[in-house]
Amino acid sequence: MKLTRRLTMAAMAAVLAAGVSMPAYAADLIAIITPSHDNPFFKAEAVGAEAKAKELGYEALVLVHDDDVNKQSQLIDTAIARGAKAIVLDNAGADASVAAVQKAKDAGIPSFLIDREINATGVAVAQIVSNNYQGAQLGAGEFVKLMGEKGNYVELLGKESDTNAGIRSQGYHDVIDDYPDLKMVAQQSANWSQTEAYSKMETILQANPDIQGVISGNDTMAMGAIAALQAAGRKDVIVVGFDGSNDVRDSITSGGIKATVLQPAYAQAQMAVQQAHDYITTGKAPAEEKQLMDCVLINADNAAKLETFALSE
Repeated sequence: MKLTRRLTMAAMAAVLAAGVSMPAYAADLIAIITPSHDNPFFKAEAVGAEAKAKELGYEALVLVHDDDVNKQSQLIDTAIARGAKAIVLDNAGADASVAAVQKAKDAGIPSFLIDREINATGVAVAQIVSNNYQGAQLGAGEFVKLMGEKGNYVELLGKESDTNAGIRSQGYHDVIDDYPDLKMVAQQSANWSQTEAYSKMETILQANPDIQGVISGNDTMAMGAIAALQAAGRKDVIVVGFDGSNDVRDSITSGGIKATVLQPAYAQAQMAVQQAHDYITTGKAPAEEKQLMDCVLINADNAAKLETFALSE
């Protein structure tokens, strides 16, 4: 049975400092690099990719870049040094990650990107992302309905360097802006963070006590927002997220957050590993580099069927 190796930068540094050489592995290796697993979406990506890699007979090197482009570059170097056959990457920035992916390509290692695009084509073999615009329009449509097409609302934006943040916001506004009685009174980035969203929501609520809704760029920020609203006794405010996490599922079923949009993190990561395997074994790239997977609206009607970023029949 193959062993899965989880290496942190600290652990690698400790090994090197001790003068111990890292072991060589004969088996084919796929490196899986994502943001922090503290976010359940990214953990689901890593788990899905790892499971598929093992199923196909590979060893998996699971690494975390923490949205730090310098750390990401070091981890790409690690994958190159370890002779990885492919890299599955949820990158740390649309512009800043191009050089790291190019570095892997120059070393003969193909990259298969998931969740987030980079602002270049022909560098990665595949960029498999959720249809964020389509998903945002689904979420916005539900938000408009829940708001009764009127009222003051707040938008919490994701990390501004992340292409998905802008695409989701655009998708929201291309729907919401058609309703003149819906007025955005605040728009702030909480950088995908639950803690930051809680703090921002507290401040926004003090300045705008009459808000009726919050639309969030991801579920983690939606959870921060609903916690701040509930702490202030504002259970009347409509909150809609984006991702399809188990935390938001539970909030929906208990009457907290009203809706989210499921993007299939687990399936997306498995698709990337399968395409990596096909490329490794046949040399054949997917027909299209950029591939979109549609999202699904999650509300009280179907939340109970949601489990780990997948919807059961």
